[in-house]
Amino acid sequence: MAILKLSDIQSPEEELQAYYAQLRSQNVFPSWTGGGISVEPDSKAVPYVWHWRDLRPQAMRAAQLVGTEQAERRVLRLTNPGLPGLSASNTLLANIQIVMPGEIARAHRHSASALRFIIEGEGGCTVVNGERIPMHPGDLVLTPNWTWHDHVNDTDQPMIWLDGLDIPLLRMLEANFFEEYNEHRQRVGPGADPSVAKYASGGLKPAWDVAPANTYSPMWHYPMSQVRTALERLAAETDGSPFDGVIFEYTNPATGGPAMPTIGCYIQMLRPGRQTRAHRHVCCTNYHVVEGSGYSMVGDEKLAWEDKDVFTVPTWTFHKHVNTGERPSFLFSFTDAPLMKWLGLYREQEET
Repeated sequence: MAILKLSDIQSPEEELQAYYAQLRSQNVFPSWTGGGISVEPDSKAVPYVWHWRDLRPQAMRAAQLVGTEQAERRVLRLTNPGLPGLSASNTLLANIQIVMPGEIARAHRHSASALRFIIEGEGGCTVVNGERIPMHPGDLVLTPNWTWHDHVNDTDQPMIWLDGLDIPLLRMLEANFFEEYNEHRQRVGPGADPSVAKYASGGLKPAWDVAPANTYSPMWHYPMSQVRTALERLAAETDGSPFDGVIFEYTNPATGGPAMPTIGCYIQMLRPGRQTRAHRHVCCTNYHVVEGSGYSMVGDEKLAWEDKDVFTVPTWTFHKHVNTGERPSFLFSFTDAPLMKWLGLYREQEET
C-alpha cells in the first residue's frame, strides 16, 4: 500500500500556512509577508495640539495632590494619540513640569539630554553642574546629558516649564543611565549665570576653553530678552525663510553646531497676517507657542493654537503656519534633526 505524504492531502495554500506557523513557533518571521522597507517614512505619531487652558489647571491640580516626596519630578507627560501612553513624538518627550514655592526638585543626572523652556514664573533657578541658571518666561535652559541638575523655586509663585528630552531615543538604543546626587541639592559656585558670561558675546569665547566636537553647548542659558531682540532686528532686514518666517537656531557657541547632539532647538517669529509655505522633513518637531495666535496645517489636520499651547508635527508630514492675529507670533520648537543629519538621514521637501 502506498504511503500518503502530508503534501499529498494539503493544498498549496494550506502547506504555506503550515510553514508560516512552524516559523512562528521557532520565533522566525518571513519578511516578504510585510513589515519590510517602506517607500517613505510612515510615522505612527499624528498631528496634535495640547491647549494651555487645559494643561495649566492639570499642573496646578498635580501640585495639590502630589508632593515632592511622592514624585521626584512633578511632570505631566504629553502623549501623542498615535503613541498611546508613550511620548509626544517618536524620539522626543514633551512634558509640563511644575515646582511650587519653596520646593526643590532634587539633584540627579542621566544619559538623556534635556531642555527647559520657561512658561510661567520669575526668579526660580536650575543648578547645572554647580552653576546657578536663572529661569524667566521664554528662557531656554539646557541640562545636557550626564550633567548634574536640580530645580529650585525660591519665589512666591509657581514655576512651570516645558521639558524636552530624548528618552524615547535612548530607550530604543538601550543606552539610558540614571544617578542620584549624594545630597538633596548641589552646592552653588561663585558668579551669576557663568555660562552666559563666558559664551553669550556673539562670536567671542574664552580662548582657554577647548570644546570637543559633537558635544553639547557649554552655554546652558539662552535668555528670551536677547532672543526677542535678535528676532526683531533680523525681521526688520529680511522676510526670512519662506517655510518658517524669521527663525534662529540655538547653537553651541564653541562649535557652531546644534545646542545638543540629539536635540535641535529653534525660535521663530511669524508676522501678523502672514503664512508660510508648506514643506516636510525627516525629523519630528514639537512646538510651543511662546505668544500669538493662529493655526498650523499639519497634513490634513488644522491645529489652532494660542499663547502657551504645545503641538507636534510628525516626521515627513507637510506643514505650514498661519498667524491670524494682529501681533507677531513666536514659536519655540525642538526636533531630532541633529541626529538625523549626523546619520545622513535628513531630507526636506517643499509642497508643490
